Amino acid sequence: MIFTVLTVVLILLGTVMLFSAGSSYAKLVYGDSFYYLKTHLKHLALGLAIALVFIIGITPTNGRWLAVGMYGASLLLLAAVLVVGTRVAGARRWLNLGFINFQPSELAKTAMIMLIALYMSVYEKKISGAKPWKNLVYGFIIPICLIVLPVSVLVVLERHWSGALIVFVIGACTVFFGGAYLHWYLIAVPAILAPAGVIAYSIPYVRSRIEGWTNRGADALGIDWQTTQGLYAIGTGGLFGLGLGQSRLKYGYVSQPQNDFVFTVVCEELGFFGAAAIMVLFLALTSRGLMLAVRSEDRFSGIVIAGISFKIILHVLLNIAVVTGVGPNTGISMPFFSSGGTATLIQLMDAGILLGLSRFCKGESFE
Repeated sequence: MIFTVLTVVLILLGTVMLFSAGSSYAKLVYGDSFYYLKTHLKHLALGLAIALVFIIGITPTNGRWLAVGMYGASLLLLAAVLVVGTRVAGARRWLNLGFINFQPSELAKTAMIMLIALYMSVYEKKISGAKPWKNLVYGFIIPICLIVLPVSVLVVLERHWSGALIVFVIGACTVFFGGAYLHWYLIAVPAILAPAGVIAYSIPYVRSRIEGWTNRGADALGIDWQTTQGLYAIGTGGLFGLGLGQSRLKYGYVSQPQNDFVFTVVCEELGFFGAAAIMVLFLALTSRGLMLAVRSEDRFSGIVIAGISFKIILHVLLNIAVVTGVGPNTGISMPFFSSGGTATLIQLMDAGILLGLSRFCKGESFE
């Protein structure tokens, strides 16, 4: 029950902080301080229903079939976005489903993890064989090229380079969990990142983000506004914070504080110790997930659990890196804290998949 308790605690904390951070902006834009809270609760209700279906219904057997179907559907949805997707700031990343603007790239991350797990479990003997070339071909080149790259390329075509990079990192690490040798990464990563970095830097909007990050403070009233105000909020919180609901910089300074920069309000209101406690909860959640992966009696389940656990902590670390100025502003949400329908639904679906497969771990009937 440890993973379940940690997830519930983070959801509750996230809901409270989302309301505190976004209430003033909701009042300004929608005339209702509770707008983001009510929307988030609707997404939570739907997401919990989805999670419950997976907790009860998923098994290592039907999970394999689900992996194939989900991955195929994700590719179709990503392709559909390029044709009929909703355009925002020149980029198409969402499909308007009426009740929600759905972002297929979020679903694709989980689908990719599951298909990699299926592939690595089917070819386990060739991947873990004594001959290194088999591990290179079957354990690294094939899953990267045929599973990870198709999703990454489609996300790049959405003009979402940071999203494509995250997809690739999640996929590559899941392949590692499946048994790929570490030295292939030491060779491949520099060879891939160097040309990818040159190509990305040649694109104006990507270059502006990178230059804004490397020249922090040069345009504090322009491109650096959100990050600068976020850093002010973090610094204002000190060790113990101003108190829940007492943030000052959420009033028109931190842009859309209910979303990617919600953690800055967490720091301002709860201080260093409050923010550190939340980070510890996320680390404990990830550690528990990886422990369940090790205990799994089924290779497919173990890789899926490890991949999902890594995906959660990667999003947390990247979000904190962005809001603290360690990384460029790339629009990465904080799991369970940031407002966003697709992210909330997929995060709860991920938790449901992990909890459902945990039933097949040694010594665990339900996590």
